[in-house]
Amino acid sequence: MLLPSPLIQGRLVRRYKRFLADVELDGRDMVTVHCANPGAMTGLAEPGMRVFLSRSDNPKRKLPLSWELVEADGGLVGINTAHPNRLAEEAIIAGTIPELDGYPGLKREVRYGANSRIDILLSGPGRPDAYVEVKNVHLLRQPGLAEFPDSVTARGAKHLDELIGVVSTGGRAVMLYLVQRTDASRFALARDIDPRYAAGFDRAGAAGVEMFAYRCAITPREIAVSERLSITD
Repeated sequence: MLLPSPLIQGRLVRRYKRFLADVELDGRDMVTVHCANPGAMTGLAEPGMRVFLSRSDNPKRKLPLSWELVEADGGLVGINTAHPNRLAEEAIIAGTIPELDGYPGLKREVRYGANSRIDILLSGPGRPDAYVEVKNVHLLRQPGLAEFPDSVTARGAKHLDELIGVVSTGGRAVMLYLVQRTDASRFALARDIDPRYAAGFDRAGAAGVEMFAYRCAITPREIAVSERLSITD
């Protein structure tokens, strides 16, 4: 996925009200930008961190600048949670995720379960539809270990239950964790942050929901799914 070019660089002053951030541009101007991330962003929203912004051409937007990347622990981290579904779609079409290869049909945001929408629905002749839920991952508290979630997510726990329902009716259900940081070598659940989600993850795995974690390659010009990570306890 190509990012708008060129990205605008600056230093974070503060993040507040979940979806807002003040950034000091390299030219010394102060701007308020949109932060498309509802999570805690632990370790990624410290004052003074170098950030990368995109500019929207939509004249109706109140805040034309969006926070895309942050430089942390010597690498780049993607914080925009609006991107993972598109990243997953591109990777599936390109064959980068072999576990999801061989489905000629792909749809986004299809209704299923109890008033939910699946991120990606894959279909193909002679095989059950694959329901793919995509989660963005950027928490890293130990070197090399990416974790999810970074805050309590009742919505995420609901999605796990919905995927269990898919399996119970003969469908294929997949939870895909996309790690938007370049310094992760493995993935685990942040069980201490959200025990309820962790319990749902265990139930889903026991019920037959497939779990995959993939890391992204990130530059100021592009984010792309690159390689599978091991999932550890």
